[in-house]
Amino acid sequence: MDIIDDQGNKIQAQFPQESKRIVAGILGILLGVFGIHKFILGYTKEGIIMLLITILTCGIGASVMYVIGLIEGIIYLTKSDEEFIYTYQENQKTWF
Repeated sequence: MDIIDDQGNKIQAQFPQESKRIVAGILGILLGVFGIHKFILGYTKEGIIMLLITILTCGIGASVMYVIGLIEGIIYLTKSDEEFIYTYQENQKTWF
C-alpha cells in the first residue's frame, strides 16, 4: 500500500505495520479451539464467539472450533506478510 503526496510522489512509510501472521497462525493451529488467534488480530467479537461455543457446549463444539482454528492457522501461515497485512489487518477480514 503506497502513500502518495500532493505531487503524486510515493512516500516511504516510516513505521511499516508489523505482521502478526506467524503468531496468529501458530496460535490458530495450537489454541484455535479457544479463539486465541482472533484476539491476537484484534477480532474480539469473533474470539469470544469461538470461546463461548467451546465452553457452553461443554467441549462438544470444540471439535468444530478446532477445525476452524486449524484451517485459519494454515491459511495465515501460507500467505505472504504483505497479503496477510492487507487482508486481515487493514481490511479486517474476520473469518477464513
